[in-house]
Parts: sequence; structure tokens; C-alpha cells
Amino acid sequence: MKTPDAARSAIMRAVRSRDTGPERAVRQLLYALGYRYRLHRANLPGSPDLVFVRRRKVIFVHGCFWHGHSCKRGARLPKSNADYWRAKIARNRARDTQCIDQLCHAGWNSLIVWECELHAAERNALISRLIDFLGPIA
Repeated sequence: MKTPDAARSAIMRAVRSRDTGPERAVRQLLYALGYRYRLHRANLPGSPDLVFVRRRKVIFVHGCFWHGHSCKRGARLPKSNADYWRAKIARNRARDTQCIDQLCHAGWNSLIVWECELHAAERNALISRLIDFLGPIA
């Protein structure tokens, strides 16, 4: 049987930074709408999840917990090692802000899609937001 620390380590190792469920859902939605994109351009600050090169627009798909969103899931902190998690999420938010600022100075427009926006109740609002951000399909 695994110790609690070993079990927690196994859970944390399983967390992915690319091709997450929310990211795949946004990609599928955009593709169905007719938009085409590039993935994870490492030559751009923050390696955006979706890049629309000709439009000079990028989309980041953020997990509510990991990036400190103000929703119910993002506002919840683990009870164990709370100081570590508070600091980690604060660093993530600072890095996100810095990357978006760098992209803006380089002439790119950015949009953040939060994990909680992918729920069925929020889906139509998300589609409208994406279309407003990206503009008509070329």
C-alpha cells in the first residue's frame, strides 16, 4: 500500500501541462467552428496552447485551480501544505501576467479560457467569446 506522500506524488506526476482535457475540448470546439491553429509555439512567451499566426492571436486554456481563478474550484486550496500551494499559485499567476504582457508588446492579442467555462451551462457564452475574439473565419 502506498504511503500518503507516495500517493500524492503519483497524483501530481499524472497532471499534464499539455493536451489536457479542457485544452482538447477547446481545440475540438474551435475546429468544429472552422478555425485552424497551431499548438504550443515554444518561440512565443508562455508557449500558448493555441496560436493563430495570421491573426496574431493566442489562446491559453487555464485550469482554475492551477492558475488561481476566482470560481469555486479555483478558490479552493488544499488543506495540507497550504503555504506551498498559495505561493505556487501566486507564482503561476505572476508568470501568466508577465507572458501576456510580453505577447502584447510583441503585437499579439491573448485570450484566457478557464476550465469552468467549458461546462454545458457556459458553453454558448464561451462560443460567443471565442468568435468575438478570433473574428470571422477566413
